[in-house]
Amino acid sequence: MAAVTKKQPAGTPALRALVRAGTWHEVRAYEHDPRSGLGFGEEAAAVLGLDPARVFKTLVASVDGALTVAVVPVAGRLDLGALAGAVGGKRAVMADPAAAERATGYVVGGISPLGQRRSLRTVVDASALDHPTVLVSAGRRGLDVELAPADLVALTGAVTAAVARP
Repeated sequence: MAAVTKKQPAGTPALRALVRAGTWHEVRAYEHDPRSGLGFGEEAAAVLGLDPARVFKTLVASVDGALTVAVVPVAGRLDLGALAGAVGGKRAVMADPAAAERATGYVVGGISPLGQRRSLRTVVDASALDHPTVLVSAGRRGLDVELAPADLVALTGAVTAAVARP
């Protein structure tokens, strides 16, 4: 008799994490166009017809040598000094993309704050709390997930702080 293996639910690790937690979410897929000239998040907002203030990008930085995730609106930029301060650090720099991919298990442009290979310290920009729902990457390019910002914070163990600037 063959060994029985437990089949993983379909989807990305981010979507599986949402299902396991029983969290309401809505998946939003779109056709990623590498020639669009837009950043991944800006492209998602444009193609999905959403307010860019509700669509958040996931960035990985190194704060005093420790990889840290920042979730900021695609319409803004990450304030590295504010990120360092939000986690009690002194200095933050953007992480090497290969290190970010290794730590999260996702590729750049599809890094989700949810379901990461290694749970990293996370900061969600406080502006997320201004919206009933926000969208973040669902774990691959062309796939976003909509959820309540409070659920995003709870599932990632994040702190909220003003870490984005226009």
